Amino acid sequence: MAARHETILESGEWDAGKQDGILSASKAHNAAQWCMETMRPSVLTRVGPKRQIRRTAYLDGLRGFAAFLVYWQHHQLWPRPGGDAIFENAFGYQNKYYFACLPVIRTFFTGGHFAVAVFFIISGYVLSTKPLTLIHSGEYSKLGDNLASALFRRWLRLHLPVIVVSFLYMTTWHAFGIWTVAPEHKLTYSEEVWNFYLEFKNFSFAFRQGGEAWFTYNFPTWSIPVEFRGSIIVYTALLAFSRCTKNARLLGQLVLIFYFMYIVDGWYGAMFITGMLLCELDILARTNELPRFIARLQPHKTMIFYSLFAISAFLSGVPSHTNNVEVLRESPGWYYLSFLKSQAVWDLKWFYLFWAALFLVVSIPRIGWLRAFFENRFNQYLGRISFALYLVHGPVLWTVGDRLYTAAGWHRDSHLTFLPGWVDIFLLSKEGPLGFELSFLLPHLVILPLTFWLAEVATKLIDEPSVRFSQWLYEKILPQQSQ
Repeated sequence: MAARHETILESGEWDAGKQDGILSASKAHNAAQWCMETMRPSVLTRVGPKRQIRRTAYLDGLRGFAAFLVYWQHHQLWPRPGGDAIFENAFGYQNKYYFACLPVIRTFFTGGHFAVAVFFIISGYVLSTKPLTLIHSGEYSKLGDNLASALFRRWLRLHLPVIVVSFLYMTTWHAFGIWTVAPEHKLTYSEEVWNFYLEFKNFSFAFRQGGEAWFTYNFPTWSIPVEFRGSIIVYTALLAFSRCTKNARLLGQLVLIFYFMYIVDGWYGAMFITGMLLCELDILARTNELPRFIARLQPHKTMIFYSLFAISAFLSGVPSHTNNVEVLRESPGWYYLSFLKSQAVWDLKWFYLFWAALFLVVSIPRIGWLRAFFENRFNQYLGRISFALYLVHGPVLWTVGDRLYTAAGWHRDSHLTFLPGWVDIFLLSKEGPLGFELSFLLPHLVILPLTFWLAEVATKLIDEPSVRFSQWLYEKILPQQSQ
């Protein structure tokens, strides 16, 4: 019997070892499966049943489409040094006539600035949704908790992805010997890391005065500190107006918008508060509590919103190559509009883009086919990866894109020195309408899917974990009773 027990014991130990091996194999399998899921592009994923569209899903689609406009503008301008003097001026300015510069059409080529204005209004709307819901239900204690959590997490949520993506991009220069046109690389990696730190600490300080506005390791991220400042404005206004009457709160928001746009040069503040105002009006519309003068416009809503959409489409193409208002007056179609510009706004394009973005965001949910366009699968996909797309499209452009453009015939003197092996190795024709040249479009067979794929990976590995980390950190430092 004893021998049998020993045999059973030995058998048990062997089974335990076997079980450990099974568990290890299972962990390895799970890890491999996770890697595959993370790296697999969405186009290779089986499409499941269509999910129910959220009420504000059109905002996700709009944000995604706007991020794509930023991508497209930067690619249109990059291979054409001096091309902004054409793309960012009006059709017919100085007797230059290009299809890509036609009113409305031009937004699809250089709509990046318009996209930023749209981002800011959407952010104001989204940041206000939960707090305004709590204000309308009178749950002020929960409002305080919500604002405390949101404000604590906001800097981390915005800047952690910027740090990681830009740092990885910078590291590839020294790890793989990758040359880029800008910025100038340091001689050693340690020097580069130190310079990265010096730039980022100043760049990420929301209340800096003077200095360089750009983060040279990822130029498009200039809007992130502005986004943080706008967020603080929204949180402050929500708290300040939380116990006011409905009409007083609406009036307060209108006063702030006027102040930011017409009294001081705070165009971004006007955009964020406008998003907050639109959110409140939507809440009031759902409960039939809109101000009477707005409710009276209901019978004319179709004409009103189509008109606003048409105005938005035109204003979105405001000439932006220079700040000189005289150039605006010399631009066909903009003479009389130039006199509307607020004296307070230094960079004139933001005045017109404010109205363009406002009218667009207001119009989309009230025009059926337009709302359906932004709720389609592709735009919802762009919305999901929009922040990562905004962060990674620049590094892809300056590395892979720059080399493919050089190979297709779009090269500069610096390419002859630093990338001689890439120059004209796949020379293509530059004939055709501006912006549609074969030598420009063909490289996007590689650049576009690569950018989307990297944006997906960055969303899964950087953006979404940053959101979870900031939430975890906030909950970690709360007193046990609060948790």
